[in-house]
Amino acid sequence: MAEDLISTLADLKEEVALKIVKERLNAGEEPFKILEDARRAMEIVGNRFASGEYFIPDLVYSGEILKEITELVKPKLAQETQAKRLGKIVIGTVAGDIHDIGKNIVVFMLDVNGFEVHDLGVDVPPQKFVEKVKETSAPVVGLSGFLTLAFDSMKQTIEAIRDAGLRDRVKVMIGGGQITEEIRRYVGADAYGKDAMAGVYWAKKWVGAE
Repeated sequence: MAEDLISTLADLKEEVALKIVKERLNAGEEPFKILEDARRAMEIVGNRFASGEYFIPDLVYSGEILKEITELVKPKLAQETQAKRLGKIVIGTVAGDIHDIGKNIVVFMLDVNGFEVHDLGVDVPPQKFVEKVKETSAPVVGLSGFLTLAFDSMKQTIEAIRDAGLRDRVKVMIGGGQITEEIRRYVGADAYGKDAMAGVYWAKKWVGAE
C-alpha cells in the first residue's frame, strides 16, 4: 500500500489517497511510515513541476491534499509522541518564492517533534521575519526557498535579522531544492537541511534537546 499512496498522491488523486491513508491508519500502521510515503510522493510532484509536467495550480492542489493527510495522521502521532514543547521556531518561504511543499513537510515534522512552529507562509519579506522573532523570542529561524532567486532573499533576510540586533540570539537554517553548503555560506546561515529530518535535527541541537 506504500507504493499505492505514493503513486496516487503524486498523480493528485485526492479521494483515493485519503482512502488509503485511512485504511493504513485503521490497520495500525505507524504514522511516520505514512508521512514518509507522502514525502516521497511530494518529491515526485516537485520533479514533475521542475520538468514542466505540472504547473503552479498542481503544486497548490498537492499541498492541499498533503494538509488533509497530515490532519488524518496528526491524532495518531500525538498519541505516540506525547511531546512537550521544546522551543519556538519561526519559518517561512522567503520573498519572491511561493513554493511551500518542502516547507509544509518541515513545519509538520517540527510540530510533531515537539516544537511550537510559527509558519509565516510564502513570499515573506525580511521585515516580517524580524517582527515575528521579536514577538515570539524564537531562538530558531527557518528560511525556505525553491528558486535560485530565493538565495538573495535569504541573504537579505539574515542581514535584516542582523541589522535588528537579533542575529546573535537566533540560529538560522535554510532549506530548498537547490541548497548547498556553498549557498549556506553565501547567505550567512548557520546550517542547511537536505530534508525535513535534518531540520528537526538542527532545531533540537540548537535548543539543547538533541
